[in-house]
Amino acid sequence: MRDRIFYSICFGFVLGVLWGSFVSTDLYLVFLFAEIAFALFLFFSLISQNSWGIIASIFILTFVFGLWRFSIADRVAPIVVSMHGEIVDEPTMGENNQKLIVQTKETIILITTDFENNYKYGDIINFSGKLEKPENFITDQGKEFDYINYLRKDGIFYVISFPKVEIISRGNGNFIQAFLFSVKEKFLEKMNLAIQTPESLLMGGLILGEKASFSAPMRKSFVDTGTIHIIALSGYNVTIVAEWLMKLFAQIPYASKNLGIGIGIFTILLFVLMTGGSSTAIRAGIMAVLALIARATGRNYDVARALILAGVFMILLNPFVLVYDVSFQLSFIATVAVIFFTPKIEKYFLWVTKSFGLRDIISVTCATYIFIMPFILYKMGNLSIVALPANILILPLIPFTMFLGFLTSFVGLISYVPSVPLGYISYLFLHYELGVINFFANIPFASLSFPNFPFLLTLAIYAYFIYVLFGKSVKKTFETNF
Repeated sequence: MRDRIFYSICFGFVLGVLWGSFVSTDLYLVFLFAEIAFALFLFFSLISQNSWGIIASIFILTFVFGLWRFSIADRVAPIVVSMHGEIVDEPTMGENNQKLIVQTKETIILITTDFENNYKYGDIINFSGKLEKPENFITDQGKEFDYINYLRKDGIFYVISFPKVEIISRGNGNFIQAFLFSVKEKFLEKMNLAIQTPESLLMGGLILGEKASFSAPMRKSFVDTGTIHIIALSGYNVTIVAEWLMKLFAQIPYASKNLGIGIGIFTILLFVLMTGGSSTAIRAGIMAVLALIARATGRNYDVARALILAGVFMILLNPFVLVYDVSFQLSFIATVAVIFFTPKIEKYFLWVTKSFGLRDIISVTCATYIFIMPFILYKMGNLSIVALPANILILPLIPFTMFLGFLTSFVGLISYVPSVPLGYISYLFLHYELGVINFFANIPFASLSFPNFPFLLTLAIYAYFIYVLFGKSVKKTFETNF
């Protein structure tokens, strides 16, 4: 009974947010349904005492709560009258410009500007320019990118391109956030000193999700080879490297299992700190910790509840992440793959040596790749013909490459000289990985474009995955109760 109530609360809320993301619902109607659901709950719990009626009424109540939570978050910002605000996030550097997220008294604005000034988190600025609403655009794959809702999830409703900007004061942001961003900046600085471009760009993407500075051809190569997921800021990469370290320390004589888990979680904590403690990194870190604990303890279904609860909590904080935040979606899908799908395919990799956890790493990466591929196809509109061989040649080396990147930067913070040999070793790995990506990207017809890959087909594929993973358990539970 407790399990059924738990899942009815979680899934009722998530489905309510999902419904609100696509269908505009009158708040008066929402409150009417809430009253009806509450009345049904009282009837079934006090008079009828029907357990399924109680569960159904709880589901409706939480569904309505999800609708309400989305509606209050989806408030259109007023027309801005003040051009004075604070930079509330780290500036995002592109090839030819930088983007600033500025909080004014009335709303949040995304400013695109040049590199003339070195803007920092916490700067108070005055600015003037043409205020516009964002517009969707067509990607290189011919797919429409929902830029409006991409910004909407962060509360951004207006953009300004290349306004006149004047810095009024500095150091006004949160002290902890400012400190984390400064550490990240130093981290990248030391890494770039020890590793040359473009290999340093790949390392920044692997360990920090820094891909804004990638050139358009380089970004296209990642998409065409189906390797774009390795530079996405999600729990995927950090889960792999944390598990690799956990397995490595488990090889040490007299080392306890808890030591390996502790090392893995510590690695995830470093990842969150190095990315500046952003909400995206924190979400990825939570997903990675859950996946790591499940893999280490084997208590998959216990951790599954924590995963669902974590997902619900994140959606409660920001309802827009469910539909509009690709990083959240990718982290959740990858974590499900690591926890549930990996054990089902490990038997196909018995021929791989268990030394240094290599068998686990390969099975995890393959399971994750298979699971996220339909999602990438739907979101990117690109089917890579060469994705499988490219990923097989690259993914086993990613954990060690990421570990070398962390080590190079940390040593560089202490002294530049010992970071040079580490940087050179990192460079060799990165150079090989970029070489593989460029080789396969240049093969004729390496990828096919599907700008309108059907959403229903994507749902059908994941419905099949869910059936494969949980069909027997659901059927057994159903037969037990009936």
